[in-house]
Amino acid sequence: MAPMKKKGERGAAANYITRNRAIKKLQISLADFRRLCILKGIYPREPKNKKKVNKGSTAPRTFYYVKDIKYLAHEPILEKFREYKSFAKKLKKALGKKEFDSAKTLEENKPEYTLDHLVKERYPTFIDALRDLDDALSMIFLFSTLPANDKIKYKTVENCKRLSAEFQHYVVISRSLKKTFLSIKGIYYQAEIRGQDITWIVPYQFSQQVPTDVDLRVMMTFLEFYQTLLGFVNYKLYTDMNLIYPPKIDIKKDEGNAGLTAYIVETTEGTDILKNIKEKSEQQEENVGQEKMKEYQKRIKNLSENMNIDNEENEDEDDEEEETENNEEKEIAFENQDKSAENEISETDKLIKETQLRAEFQKLFENCVFYLAREVPKYSLEFVIKAFGGKVGWDSSVSVGSTIKENDPSITHYICDRPKQDHIFLHGVYVQPQWVYDCINAKKLLNTSNYYPGETLPPHLSPFVKLSETDYNPEEEIDEDEIMEDSEEVSGTTKSTTEEEEEENEEEEEESDEEEEEEKKEDVEDENKKLAMIMMSKKDKRLYNQIQYSRNKKAAEVNKLKKKKIALQKK
Repeated sequence: MAPMKKKGERGAAANYITRNRAIKKLQISLADFRRLCILKGIYPREPKNKKKVNKGSTAPRTFYYVKDIKYLAHEPILEKFREYKSFAKKLKKALGKKEFDSAKTLEENKPEYTLDHLVKERYPTFIDALRDLDDALSMIFLFSTLPANDKIKYKTVENCKRLSAEFQHYVVISRSLKKTFLSIKGIYYQAEIRGQDITWIVPYQFSQQVPTDVDLRVMMTFLEFYQTLLGFVNYKLYTDMNLIYPPKIDIKKDEGNAGLTAYIVETTEGTDILKNIKEKSEQQEENVGQEKMKEYQKRIKNLSENMNIDNEENEDEDDEEEETENNEEKEIAFENQDKSAENEISETDKLIKETQLRAEFQKLFENCVFYLAREVPKYSLEFVIKAFGGKVGWDSSVSVGSTIKENDPSITHYICDRPKQDHIFLHGVYVQPQWVYDCINAKKLLNTSNYYPGETLPPHLSPFVKLSETDYNPEEEIDEDEIMEDSEEVSGTTKSTTEEEEEENEEEEEESDEEEEEEKKEDVEDENKKLAMIMMSKKDKRLYNQIQYSRNKKAAEVNKLKKKKIALQKK
């Protein structure tokens, strides 16, 4: 007789385990279990059939994979958690007995752990780490602006500030910034590093208050892992560019709130990094030009070899037909080769143009010198302008480290956010901060007339949103002529001369013929649509009507906004 199958030992039930059973198996507390799962990247799973997995019960429970819990059981950090638990008991006991010497020795031998091996486990390649860097950067930039309190230590805030500044320096040196956007939540940035688009958000530097309804223990666990991850990434990025990591910090400038200028970034040879960047950019341009010439020379040689084929004349009349056939085949082959060569040349031209445009975009503010007023966000504008090769100066009352004074004649742009200025220097243009961000998103230097102090600014659109043809685009210019066409056609003017009337009649006849043909085509299309509608089922008809209703509603909204824009332009 076959053995009886017990419930919950095979199938889907054997693959899942509840959270309470997992905690009992690992012999740790719920807080430590949550912390361990966050660090290892293990999350709860939703089984397809909860009733089978839960042994017939429908009570709400969280489930994990059994293999994930077995994987956690062999984790070295688990032993460190247990050691720390015993350490906390011994310390409490020593303090209770007032044995301060033993308590001091216990604190000196406090168990510590590192998360280096976890970064290597979760990200086997460097590209994997870059792909998962968005959340890490957003979290670190957030905690760098928060004030230190009982739950958030001063050291963690300072470490977040250091890591974020190091990453910003790399973006500035590599010129990898692509997009920016000023939103209500904060400032969005996007940089392209090793072919990966990394997007993160930086909060505005106001006086922050830590909310009470947020579980900071969970966030601190995430932050602990993200700090080690960003440290690894920064080290790899700096060493690949032959830069010393970590960069040195000028203590006086750092105390004076200098920001990015407080960090001294040097190469492994100890030379100035700015000179090396200029030399590298010039060498890259020369290399691109040489490669371009070599590719063209190779293709010209191939074409000449194919085209310079001797057409020999044969004396025999019988072989003339065969020769003509062969020549025709060769001509066809040569034409195909020429077409393929032309396609290759066009593709290379496109790539070369893209690289040239990218190089020009990276030097957007290279010939510009900016001076920041006291009221503008210096921490953001300094980073953005330097990332595109510009020079920045600011008021000494804001922070230390500015090398450009307000009356410097080399200044091209004064960035201010007040409608009236106490004194104006004529050698520079006064613009609002939005001009800088709009120039980056437009990939060119925009006209400054719309951005003068006190002027109503144009709409600041997100570069991360791709507008379709049916969407409303505020930047799109709407012609009044298109709207007034109907009225002009009704009150149309007649010409005096008979010659002009004859020409108009001929043109009208041609247009009428074309219109008739178009109307016929439209009628055929309408009939086909009606036939298709007749063949539809009720369900498909409802869905089709819903789609058409949503499209018409969207089009009506877009037209309404366009009419509003025209009315405002008239005012």
